[in-house]
Amino acid sequence: MRFFAKWKSISPSLSVYSNNFVLNPEESIAQTSRALLRAAALLATLPIILAAQDATFKIPPQKIPFTFKDQQAYIVASATVSMLAKTSDVQTFRLQLNADLTGLQENLTPLLAAQLDKDDKCGERIAIQQATLTPAPPAAVATVQLHYERFACVKAFGKQQAKRLVAGNAVVPIRMTPAVEQDNTQLRLNPEVGEIQADGSLGELLHNGSLGEMIREKIRDSILHAMQKGANLSATLPPAAQPYATIASAQFQDAGAGHLAVQLIGEIRVPRDQLQAVTQQLKSRVAAAAR
Repeated sequence: MRFFAKWKSISPSLSVYSNNFVLNPEESIAQTSRALLRAAALLATLPIILAAQDATFKIPPQKIPFTFKDQQAYIVASATVSMLAKTSDVQTFRLQLNADLTGLQENLTPLLAAQLDKDDKCGERIAIQQATLTPAPPAAVATVQLHYERFACVKAFGKQQAKRLVAGNAVVPIRMTPAVEQDNTQLRLNPEVGEIQADGSLGELLHNGSLGEMIREKIRDSILHAMQKGANLSATLPPAAQPYATIASAQFQDAGAGHLAVQLIGEIRVPRDQLQAVTQQLKSRVAAAAR
């Protein structure tokens, strides 16, 4: 270690200064004092150096809530922060965040229903019947079954009557691939609509009309909003580390038995004067989460 190399360079000097004390006591005292001050300064930085070198902080899983209507569900997130490299000014840590999205999968139907269900007498009626989210690494596939009707109201004999124009059932598969926003701190989802199965003219509306675009965007936004709760760096990292953390890549993973997870890889680049504060808070976060 660099610390011990520095110590070896100081310790022989102390011995030499001691041997020369008899010949020139005043100079030897001054030289010895300077050497001792350097040694004391090095010892003072030892806790920080040892904390950063070969340090790995494993933040245990934490339950992070997300809400829809009057319901609440959870995403479980954990993180590993390990020493990667350092310069004279910056200590760089590797960040790996894993979020278990099982809670999102189990609640996807009511989550999307809260965003998409409509019942307009003289307009659209949408009912989400079932929704699933399955791993397809590095992406995931949301498959949504829905019933759709469109009505128009006309007046006949002085009364308003609703006339049904379109009705049918559809299965809409959307493949979503996670990516990182330009600020390197937030996720986004890139949706790609698969082969839609739909009754009659409903298929044409979903493929080419604004209806299909609206459904795709709401499905993506609903899933992304819930995901961001668990993948938000502030939900897992301590405050001192958050300003220095960035995300480089993101991908969905198959966590086994059909469970979906998302993994983020990034860095925490800590200025040297903030290293002690960051490492102390990481230690505290690990200890607090473990209790």
